[in-house]
Amino acid sequence: MKISVISFTRQGRLLAERIKSSLSDREVDLCHKPEEGVALWAEKQFRENRALVFIGACGIAVRAIAPWVKDKLSDSPVLVLDEQGRYVIPILSGHAGGANELAERIAVRIKAAAVITTATDIHGKFAVDLFAKRNQCSILNKDGIAKVSAKILRGERATISIEDGDRRVNADRSRIPEELELIPYPPRQKVDILVSSGAEEPELSEQAVLRLKPKEYILGVGCKKGKSKEEIAALIQKNLTKLGLRTSEIAAIASIERKREEPGICRWAQENRIPFRVFSEEELRSVQGIFRESAFVEQTVGVGNVCERAALAACESGGGLILEKQAENGITLAVAKRKWKIEWKKEQRDEA
Repeated sequence: MKISVISFTRQGRLLAERIKSSLSDREVDLCHKPEEGVALWAEKQFRENRALVFIGACGIAVRAIAPWVKDKLSDSPVLVLDEQGRYVIPILSGHAGGANELAERIAVRIKAAAVITTATDIHGKFAVDLFAKRNQCSILNKDGIAKVSAKILRGERATISIEDGDRRVNADRSRIPEELELIPYPPRQKVDILVSSGAEEPELSEQAVLRLKPKEYILGVGCKKGKSKEEIAALIQKNLTKLGLRTSEIAAIASIERKREEPGICRWAQENRIPFRVFSEEELRSVQGIFRESAFVEQTVGVGNVCERAALAACESGGGLILEKQAENGITLAVAKRKWKIEWKKEQRDEA
């Protein structure tokens, strides 16, 4: 997650610098009294899907972001801090965008208090939108989030049915939250949550209050230095269309470590809110399989095939290529299908 921090006073600027220093593992840009105005600054951050951190009054943040707020599943995360750095308050996209998590991370690192207001969080209850994010699932009908959460907050158990549930959750069955009741798949009656790769199919669309579709595909990419986001996007879209896939079905994009800061790949990943994962030469060489190797690429980066190996490396628990290396205009692309599974464990909080 890339973060933009805005401040308006001298004390606010000092706090912004402190936040940037504390988040050395994140890309943080600082802005002080933007010449173009706060609203236009906010628009740019929303367009680039960055997290916005305001140091000042909540009212300033609310007025600045108001014209750009669209959807709880796509809005940028927004946080507000008082200039003394006592409180960190997530005010938009707490779950889907990660504002709550970022607030807690910042609070720990600058010794502040995170002010979390999301109902499921303050009551310590299962949050289905966080579950979807953690398990890389698309939410097909966002109106179902509130209905499921309301049921859980009333103290009732929500039913959940998972495709191939016995195989995907058996090893982790003891971790199933007490707020959930696991129902065999396919469900014989309507359930609260349905997790299925076919969740969009008409016969399943009426079977659940909330439908989640796992993102099953990984993009592996390699490119010459300086390739633009537009060039990379064109090759990706061309091949996704060929495969009949949508960007919303992509779980991650992957490449070699030395491409970590490649602007074109980073911008594409950021604007599409898709995680960008990188692997070392050693990690890529250890991936098993028969690949379309290039002696030139091996001499240049230390491994003869980046895109295919990176796509498979990002599959983690198993997967296979569904599109072998495609090369065009100095860019290579491969697509793998991962074997998705369900994780119940909560993400560990940052205590550094």
